[in-house]
Amino acid sequence: MTSPAARIRTLPLLCILWLALLSGCASTKNPRDPLEPMNRAIYTVNDGLDKVIMKPVATVYKTVLPQFVRTGITNFYNNLYDVLTALNNLLQGKVGDAVSDVGRIAINSTVGLAGFIDVATEVGLEKHKEDFGQTLGRWGINSGPYLQVPFFGPSSFRDGIGLAVDAKLDPIRYIWRDHIPTRNSVWALYVVNLRANLLDSTKILDEAALDPYEFQRDAYLQRRRNLVYDGNPPPEKEDDIPEIKTKPRAEGDEDPAKPVGASIEAPRAELPGAVTPVSAPATEPSAPPAI
Repeated sequence: MTSPAARIRTLPLLCILWLALLSGCASTKNPRDPLEPMNRAIYTVNDGLDKVIMKPVATVYKTVLPQFVRTGITNFYNNLYDVLTALNNLLQGKVGDAVSDVGRIAINSTVGLAGFIDVATEVGLEKHKEDFGQTLGRWGINSGPYLQVPFFGPSSFRDGIGLAVDAKLDPIRYIWRDHIPTRNSVWALYVVNLRANLLDSTKILDEAALDPYEFQRDAYLQRRRNLVYDGNPPPEKEDDIPEIKTKPRAEGDEDPAKPVGASIEAPRAELPGAVTPVSAPATEPSAPPAI
């Protein structure tokens, strides 16, 4: 008999399949987004939930907690998810980076007081960010069509698989496996903290993008490709590179050489995985909690 938790985990996937059937053979201007009508519908729901729930909660959280506390919380989660980064670096054949990641975990978990202080960066151990979606990309698997995942935001068929694997291996799931309320509370704090870290990026996205959906999609796909190739992707055909459209620059902007919205980097939310909660802009990929 299927458990309620298992049914809840499969709900986003069932929603995607159902909407994909409804979208049928709808035409789209972007070959990377053949399911655009479905994706736009999911984006609209995600964006609404973000504005009604996540953004207000994250705003209060950021207002109440001082910066140094939020930095410590972010460091704590980064240290936890360095475990997945080390594993994915190993799967990608980057043994040196994997050893460095293990060193980071050892130092920050002890000298750094359970990861709340990032001592490893101070002593020269570089912070890496890898997830199973990137690993699949390194193995030569194409990203496939762009995908908006209900509640989680921008992804792709490949990154969706990566997200499921990362969620299954989530350290929080195993550390607090015997105490469900604590586990769920730790996951909830992670989501709120992540959304709070993205508040400024959301503001820029709203102000700069002519079409927020297109802006988020194109920025996400470009960033994910850049991450797969460690910042040095092979050249693409000119026709394959989407133009990220921004609003015209208003008079009086401080830096005329810098296009509006240029400071936005494409969701993931600082932890491994493919996506960011709800509809926040794509930053570092994240491993969202699995119920």
